[in-house]
Amino acid sequence: MVFTIPEGLHPDLNPLAWLVGMWGGKGRGDYPDTESFEYEQEIVFSHDGRPFLTYFSRSWIIDSEGNRTSAGPSETGFWSVRPNNVLEVMISHSEGTTAGWLGRFDGPKIQLVLDRGYVAPSAHEIGAGERLYGLVHGELFTSTDISRDGFPIQAYTWATLPRVE
Repeated sequence: MVFTIPEGLHPDLNPLAWLVGMWGGKGRGDYPDTESFEYEQEIVFSHDGRPFLTYFSRSWIIDSEGNRTSAGPSETGFWSVRPNNVLEVMISHSEGTTAGWLGRFDGPKIQLVLDRGYVAPSAHEIGAGERLYGLVHGELFTSTDISRDGFPIQAYTWATLPRVE
């Protein structure tokens, strides 16, 4: 796959240029207080020339045949590059949280750690979180580990998403 820097991308974002576009596919989720589940996810990274990427994710719960059975969570946010390969990421989640994430990137590998956040009164209390994004064989791998409602930090969701042309 030939890759080109998207036209009009702010130069600060060149290290994240590989993310720009739409990704979509299937993943799995599991947590002690939730039944294991499969989901379909669509992630879009875009830009408008300013020094941040916009991020949007939506998902659907799917059955064992891959049919959508219900809407899943959505997220929206902003990703900014800082000096020394540092990322600042803000993500608002449809289930009632907004979180600041700090992390680092090394080529097409991104590791984020939950810094602080807001939790709506009706949402699950998130104690800690880690996210991993990476380019693996041309596909976007993503995983989220969380500590929620008193459980220790552990794997929650993971997916491999091909680029959607």
